[in-house]
Amino acid sequence: MTDNVLRYTAFATDPAGGNPAGIVLDASALGAEDMLKIAADLGYSESAFVTPGPAGSGERAYTVRYFSPKAEVPFCGHATVATAVALAERHGTGDYLFHTLAGEVPVSVDRAGDTLRATLTSVAPRVEDVSGEDLAEALAALDWPAADLDPALPPRIAYAGARHLVLAAATRQRLADLAYDFERLAALMRRLDLTTVQLVWRESEFTFHVRDPFPVGGVVEDPATGAAAAAFGAYLRELGLVPEEAGLTLHQGADMGRPGELTVTLRAGDPRVRVSGTAVPLA
Repeated sequence: MTDNVLRYTAFATDPAGGNPAGIVLDASALGAEDMLKIAADLGYSESAFVTPGPAGSGERAYTVRYFSPKAEVPFCGHATVATAVALAERHGTGDYLFHTLAGEVPVSVDRAGDTLRATLTSVAPRVEDVSGEDLAEALAALDWPAADLDPALPPRIAYAGARHLVLAAATRQRLADLAYDFERLAALMRRLDLTTVQLVWRESEFTFHVRDPFPVGGVVEDPATGAAAAAFGAYLRELGLVPEEAGLTLHQGADMGRPGELTVTLRAGDPRVRVSGTAVPLA
């Protein structure tokens, strides 16, 4: 069933970096069980399945569904970037529109030399509090003492197409030392309807290092997480931790040996968040 699956990595220009995704550009003949089986066979954190957009939505509109090895997810940023680049290689750069379970996601693709770069625009984000009990359970599952958190970046649940618990480490060493209770964290995430836990460390005003445990998807960690990056941008703006208009750089994957870079753009007067990155085919 994987004969027609493309394999790309997003948020990197080196196939050895970034986050791999499977892509089926014509999934019209596949049902949800087929898509889940393909995603499970591939073993990537997510794969994207593309069909024509709703009637009247235009030539460059597509319906896109995303599956982890365990379940369908409402939205996936790295698979969106990878899919947009794959489409642009076949149909040209410019604007595309993805209809997802989370809502409409515009994506633009441009070229810089030999590299294609995609920018997705999130659905309207939101940020909510996390209870003390749920925070304590998350920290226990991670084996993180509360004293290791950065008090300048308080815990919150952020959404920009999928829900993520944002936890900030006080040091880069704390972020690097990740060995968590897979089943315990997965149980909490299922109860809170979380896609990942967004672990962050602030290097400078606009530069962050991030990691994303993803046990509910059946993988220990996601190497580069566009949906979480969008949610994190909304979190930073909502809490006044960055200006209303800002450009952020997120480094992810280095601790896994798959370094990648995500660019997050916030625009004044627009609540949506833009996430940009490159994507290249895997051999």
